Amino acid sequence: MKISQVTVRRRLFFALLFVVIAFAALIIRLGYVQLWKGAELSERAENSWRREVLFQPKRGEVIDRNGVRLAYNISSPTIWAVPAQIKNKAETARRLAPVLGMSESVLFKQLSKRERIVDIKPAGRKISLNKTQQVRELGLPGIYIGEDNKRYYPFGSLAAHILGFTGGYNQGLTGLELRYDQRLSGLAGSVSYLAQANGDVMPDSSDQYTPPRDGLTLQLTLDQTVQSIVERELDQAVLKFQPKSVIAIAMNPKNGEILAMGSRPTYEPDKYREVSSEVYNRNLPIWMTYEPGSTFKIITLAAALQEGKVNLTKEHFYDPGYTEVGGARLRCWKKGGHGSQSFLEVVENSCNPGFVALGQRLGKEKLFSYINAFGFGQKTGIDLNGEENGIMFKPSQVGPVELATTAFGQGVSVTPIQQITAVSAAINGGKLFKPHVAKSWIQPETGTVLEEVKPELVRQVISPETSKQVREALESVVAQGTGRNAFVDGYRVGGKTGTAQKVVGGRYSANEHIVSFIGFAPADDPQLIVYVAVDNPQGIQFGGVVAAPIVRNIMADALPYLGVKPRTKQVEKEYRYGDTPIVTVPNLVGKTVSDLYEDLNMNFRLASSGSGDTVVRQAPAAGSKVERGSVIRIYLGSDN
Repeated sequence: MKISQVTVRRRLFFALLFVVIAFAALIIRLGYVQLWKGAELSERAENSWRREVLFQPKRGEVIDRNGVRLAYNISSPTIWAVPAQIKNKAETARRLAPVLGMSESVLFKQLSKRERIVDIKPAGRKISLNKTQQVRELGLPGIYIGEDNKRYYPFGSLAAHILGFTGGYNQGLTGLELRYDQRLSGLAGSVSYLAQANGDVMPDSSDQYTPPRDGLTLQLTLDQTVQSIVERELDQAVLKFQPKSVIAIAMNPKNGEILAMGSRPTYEPDKYREVSSEVYNRNLPIWMTYEPGSTFKIITLAAALQEGKVNLTKEHFYDPGYTEVGGARLRCWKKGGHGSQSFLEVVENSCNPGFVALGQRLGKEKLFSYINAFGFGQKTGIDLNGEENGIMFKPSQVGPVELATTAFGQGVSVTPIQQITAVSAAINGGKLFKPHVAKSWIQPETGTVLEEVKPELVRQVISPETSKQVREALESVVAQGTGRNAFVDGYRVGGKTGTAQKVVGGRYSANEHIVSFIGFAPADDPQLIVYVAVDNPQGIQFGGVVAAPIVRNIMADALPYLGVKPRTKQVEKEYRYGDTPIVTVPNLVGKTVSDLYEDLNMNFRLASSGSGDTVVRQAPAAGSKVERGSVIRIYLGSDN
């Protein structure tokens, strides 16, 4: 069949039209890609070529209330590898392995990974400056040194449970390091470059540097000196009594600021792997729960005074050594009882039957309403992880016996932080404050305070007038009652002992106790409150014998250091048969070490700190009255 010229021309026309349309579509597509999508595709291409070496920011320092550094960073670089840039991996591994102190075969496997960037671990992470210089001198292609740092705790185990520690990537794992990890961590920086498919740097390309943003500085309410005093006494308690555990908290009762907090057993944050996780995960002052014993009587006393249920000096109570409640016989700690006594003497003598009577006068609704108002049975909200609630009776569970035992601190469970927070409210004018350890956040480069943590008032629990009565009664406890071993001459110490049987196998143990003492000073204007609890000390198990002297030693050193001036008036201490003789502290300031022992005779023991040959400060101060055999702490310096 013959095809006409018209048909041929028509076919050629449509073929040409198709080609024109195809080229037009291609030109449009190229224009769209180049002009409209060009920037986006270029960015995507560049991202696929870009490699990054990260630079970790400096983790924010943790400092005490006076600026003493408790946790900071020291330079500790990390080794990175870009496998695609390493032509001879075996030779690189052979030369690098001895410097890092790792197996050559293990290093070779890491260098052979099909990854863009590999961090050499564990031996290449946070290496010393000496090793860093050795790696740098090797000049190995594809091996990079990334600026890094590791956490350093200059005082070892000091405040370990508060500070916590960080992991291999500077991430917070426990304590404040975990609690405030985001603010302390900062933001990472980097150096990025463009690489070819084989890993080589693209010719004529430039690196891009994004500086890291360092973490904020965290200032604490802790005082490093007070913390050291507290931890010294904790160590002494462990040596002397071999307890299962011991805790101590020192706080400003006027605002809830924690000045010191510690416990034993403890650990060093740099060596946390050497101890059981139970040691570093349990911050006992906020985690441990137990029956408080007689220190809880302060709450019953405050409630009874606030409700007008007792007159301490005008009313009397007869104690035969026990009281009968709901068919149960509740005994006093003193066999045979205290006989006839005023209610002030009930407090001084820590008489259980007397406090049962106060609980009965209040009734369960009133007593438990005050217990709740003082913060028991609920978390205080302290800015530390791991706080427990404690355990209180439910209203439906409270019968006559439960009301009676609660009144003298048995059958309920509290935490140390609840106890010191509640007693602070009882003696500071009636104000319950939320305890806290963070004081402020500081911009590290400028030193500017970005945020200040202000005291948080939870509620007014009792009146200032009632609080004054509580302080005066507790001062009598220390001067004339069961707390005499906490007496510090000139400082008007108030406080209360506690001796609580432990529950073992569902029964109260006759041999295991938690003994405690809570003390504050000065009694007319409390500026320091200290709580110590010792779990199952070996030997005599009474709070007044074991815990009260520990609180006394802490206060004797901490009060002068904090600038608290001695008082001219105080309730005189009543000395009883068997009490250690009292002697006057001599003035040692200005004397040389070689001259000291002429003044000491056999009355005192010495503990020194500092360097030099001249005494520049002492505690207790000259003229103070202390027990014979007490320790005088001297601070040495130069006489220039």
